[in-house]
Amino acid sequence: MSKKLTAAAAVPASFEEAMAELAQLVTQMEAGQLPLEASVAAYQRGSELVKYCATQLDSVEAQVKVLEGDMLKPFTDAGEAAQ
Repeated sequence: MSKKLTAAAAVPASFEEAMAELAQLVTQMEAGQLPLEASVAAYQRGSELVKYCATQLDSVEAQVKVLEGDMLKPFTDAGEAAQ
């Protein structure tokens, strides 16, 4: 297990890859079959992935604000942008 976590400790290639790895870690931890040290390592890696994903989302939000002229449009209940 430690080999896998060491190899996976690299920066994810994409947001989607990070989310997939995070989902896998959560599944392993929820199964309750990991030894204590592996659980701590999985939790630490999960924290790193959450920070990476949050940074990616913040970056995309900033890009959308620039594209929309810093005015995000609220969505209606029908899912269409309000005019």
